[in-house]
Amino acid sequence: MSYFRVIATTVLIGIATACVAPSEGRPVTANQRTEAPQPRYENPRTTQTTPPTTRSRSRPDAVLEREIAELWRTFPGKTGIAIKSIDGGWSIGHRADQNFPQQSVSKLWVAMALLEKVDQGRLSLSDSIRIGPDDLTLFYQPMAAEVNRNGGVVKSVYTLLDKSLAYSDNTANDALLRHAGGPDAVNDFIRRSRLGKIKFGPGERLMQSQIAGLKWNQSLSEGRKFYTARANLPIETRRQALSDYLADPIDGASPGAIVNALDRLARGELLSENSTQLLQSILKRTRSGPKRLKAGVPAGWEFLHKTGTGQVLGAVSTGYNDVGIMTAPDGSRYAVAVMLGDTTAPVPERMRLMQSVTRAVGRYHNR
Repeated sequence: MSYFRVIATTVLIGIATACVAPSEGRPVTANQRTEAPQPRYENPRTTQTTPPTTRSRSRPDAVLEREIAELWRTFPGKTGIAIKSIDGGWSIGHRADQNFPQQSVSKLWVAMALLEKVDQGRLSLSDSIRIGPDDLTLFYQPMAAEVNRNGGVVKSVYTLLDKSLAYSDNTANDALLRHAGGPDAVNDFIRRSRLGKIKFGPGERLMQSQIAGLKWNQSLSEGRKFYTARANLPIETRRQALSDYLADPIDGASPGAIVNALDRLARGELLSENSTQLLQSILKRTRSGPKRLKAGVPAGWEFLHKTGTGQVLGAVSTGYNDVGIMTAPDGSRYAVAVMLGDTTAPVPERMRLMQSVTRAVGRYHNR
C-alpha cells in the first residue's frame, strides 16, 4: 500500500483504539451509568414492519449523485459510500461492493444473531451473564473498571446489548458473542439471512492482536500491556500485519451489503417486530461518533447508527466507519454507510466527509 512507503521512516507510531467508542467526545465510565431497564418482550415472531407514508422518490436526484461522487472522488484514501432509500428503493454508491474493515460496526451482527435466538425462545433478554477478569478484552471497555474493582460482575443480556451498541464496549460485545454461540453462530446468521458481503471475525481479542502483529494472551487485557507490546514490535512486523488485514479484512463487509441489511432491518425482515424496535431504540442512543454521520443529519430528523474505528500506524488510520438510518419528519428513511478503509486524512476531515454525506441526503430530500 502506498501509504506505508510514505511512513517507512516514521519513528513515532500513532496509537489509537480499535472499535473505540467516543474519540470525539468524553467517554462515560461504567460507574456513571446504571443498569438500563429491561423492556417488555413478547410475541417473538418475524413480522413485516408497515412502511410509513412518505414522499420518497423512485430514483435518486442527479444533483445528489453528482455531489456524492465528488465527495468520494476528492477524499484521500480508500473510501466506500453507499446510500439507499428504504422507501423509494433506489441506491447509489462508490466502491459499494468492495470489502472494508468493519471494526465495531460488526457489533450489529452479534446483536442480531443473539436477538434471533431470543425470538426463537432459545435465549432471553433477562439471561444473566457473568464477566470476570479472564473475559476482559482490549481497547474501549468501560466495564473493565467495574470488573477489576469487584472481581467480576453479572449483567443481563439487555444491559450488555445497551453497553455493546450504545457505548461500544468491547467486553460487553464479546460476552454477548459467547452467549450467542461464538463467531460461527454469527456468521451462520449472516449466511442464512442472505446479507451478502458481510463477514464476522474471530472476536475482539484475536482479531486486534492479529492486526497488530501480536499473538493474544490474556495478560494483554491488563492496563496498557497491549499498547506496550504492540509498540515494542518491529515496525516492519506491524506494517506487514496491518497491510495483510487491509488487503483481506477478516471482518470485511461492503457498504452496499450493509445498507441493504439496514434496509431489511428497518422493514422488519430480519427480526421480530419487538426485536427490531428494541435494536433500533438502542442504536438511537449511540454515544460514539457524535461528529460523524450524526452531525450532518438535519434538525428534526431521527438517526440511529453504529460506528467503527480501527488501528492507526504512523500517518495511516484504518477502519474509520459510521453506518445508520436517518428518518425524515415525514417518515422517509435512508440507510447510509461511509467506510474509510485507510486514509491519511486528519480526524476533522474524516468527520466533514461523513457530515457532508448525510447533509446532502437531507438537502436532496427537502428539494
